[in-house]
Amino acid sequence: MMKRILLVASAGLGLAISPLDARVVLGDDSAVTGGGAESLPPYLQCVPYARQLTGIQIRGDAWTWWDQAEGRYSRGFAPKVGAVMALKPHGNSRLGHVAAVSKILDSRTILIRHANWSPINGRRGQIEDNVKVIDVSEANDWSAVRVWYAPIQALGGSHWPVQGFIYPKKPKKNEQPTRQSLPDWPEAPKGSKAAKASKPTKPGKDPIGDIIARKMRW
Repeated sequence: MMKRILLVASAGLGLAISPLDARVVLGDDSAVTGGGAESLPPYLQCVPYARQLTGIQIRGDAWTWWDQAEGRYSRGFAPKVGAVMALKPHGNSRLGHVAAVSKILDSRTILIRHANWSPINGRRGQIEDNVKVIDVSEANDWSAVRVWYAPIQALGGSHWPVQGFIYPKKPKKNEQPTRQSLPDWPEAPKGSKAAKASKPTKPGKDPIGDIIARKMRW
């Protein structure tokens, strides 16, 4: 089968990316049917890519994933590596959006992998790996986020409403996810209400405790 080139933007932590820096991935025309697929079509929607990355076997428009996950997958409002972040329809996006969480940087910042968000070299349906998302909710509860947008090489200005996070595991019996504020890390954005309310232990007072607290997200 003829191979086609798929450009992947690795915008990362806000560094400018030129076309020469774009990573090239080979794909073909075969459809992605779930976790573990080895190839991706040249124009990719967010749903099959999130399904491939996480193994969460949900189909249909992105805005339906949160409700479909009830009783099938554990759900919550805190980002975890390997989870699907489900965005509500907003603005011109009538179908919502899903993305896979790839890394937790601090209580307000994560990296995601997703498809069909930014136009890359003028083409939609492209993949972006490990791009930044920040929580902009006043309560630090991940109810609203800003997402990296490749054309401007920065975080987009829109505040996208988040339905929640879907985890690739079975739900607990009688699981009822509730949205709660997350404790801040020292790296939380300056000026946020949550950051002002938080008083992290000063470095050097209990360095081992500081490390444990950061790792455990206390």
